[in-house]
Amino acid sequence: MTATLEPTTTVLPPLRLGALTVDPAVVLAPMAGITNPAFRTLCREFGAGLYVCEMITTRALVERSAKTLQMVRATADEKDAFSVQLYGVDPATVGRAVEMLVDEGVAGTRPAHIDLNFGCPVPKVTRKGGGSALPWRRVLLRDIVRTAVRAARDVPVTIKTRIGIDADHVTYLDAGRIAQDEGAAAITLHGRTADQLYSGTADWSPITRLVEAVDIPVLGNGDIWEADDALRMVAGTGCAGVVIGRGCLGRPWLFGDLAAAFAGRPSRALPTLREVAAIMHRHATLLSEEQGELHGCTDFRKHVAWYLKGFSVGSDTRRALAMVSGLGELAGLLAGIPDQPYPTGVLGAPRGRTSTPRPVSLPEGWLADRDDPRPPTGAELEVSGG
Repeated sequence: MTATLEPTTTVLPPLRLGALTVDPAVVLAPMAGITNPAFRTLCREFGAGLYVCEMITTRALVERSAKTLQMVRATADEKDAFSVQLYGVDPATVGRAVEMLVDEGVAGTRPAHIDLNFGCPVPKVTRKGGGSALPWRRVLLRDIVRTAVRAARDVPVTIKTRIGIDADHVTYLDAGRIAQDEGAAAITLHGRTADQLYSGTADWSPITRLVEAVDIPVLGNGDIWEADDALRMVAGTGCAGVVIGRGCLGRPWLFGDLAAAFAGRPSRALPTLREVAAIMHRHATLLSEEQGELHGCTDFRKHVAWYLKGFSVGSDTRRALAMVSGLGELAGLLAGIPDQPYPTGVLGAPRGRTSTPRPVSLPEGWLADRDDPRPPTGAELEVSGG
């Protein structure tokens, strides 16, 4: 399952977030419908790091939404490193949500780390002033981060953001200084503006500039498809760690590659189709244990194309796998596909959602006053997960 590449001398030290040590300095980005307990468990079986749950909406948490309380729970193997990302636009609501997590141990687990989402580019979020639109209102950003850090006490708080709304409304340097001044433990920067969504190629140069501008750790995010991309990002930007999103879709073994890369080992995983099939079944089994077999296998369907990307699999079999509803059915379909080596042609290629650039939807008058401290009206989402 491994291939040897040229040795590298790049070794990344552990990431320190308050009392929490992340070794290797690799973080799984929250992804709606993806980073549930099953997927986090699967990824952790391949390599250590920090594995963040799906985005939790502060309003839904404060109102004790049953779905949200179900989402904000740790697996058995992450009790000491449970990581939560919160979305919120109102300092009071964010503060109350953090207090619930830290003081009450909602769903039985006290998080070891809390991240604040200021990077979501989705129109339904930005048109209300949330996500990657919010850092433009720097006083409001300051108030949210300040309130969260104070409420979290000994739990490290980080923030994640983008370069800005667009090329004319850049926010990441102000966001970094605010995060540092208000006691955040680190900041993650995705190398795109909000209007780019997931189009084109991520620009890593702002990550370099942010590293030079702040003293807290900067984590790099955007277009890390292979472990060697992570090495290039660290070497080129000086960032203290990497955040992995779409690159691990259908490839949870990427975290093993990243652990090897940051330890200076040259090995990289190139699983055969038979080995990928075993991982697929393991993933579906974990989802079934969590949700029941029918719902678990139904949830697994969206992962099939990612796992089989580049492999020679007949269209009838792909179609059947995309409609699978039981573990036995899944095992039978996978067993009928001839084994084959990993398709190296897909290495380094984008995965997951793509898009074309488009203007960012914003509340009326949002750009008029950067120092307006008022939370946007009606921006608090009712449902967690994005």
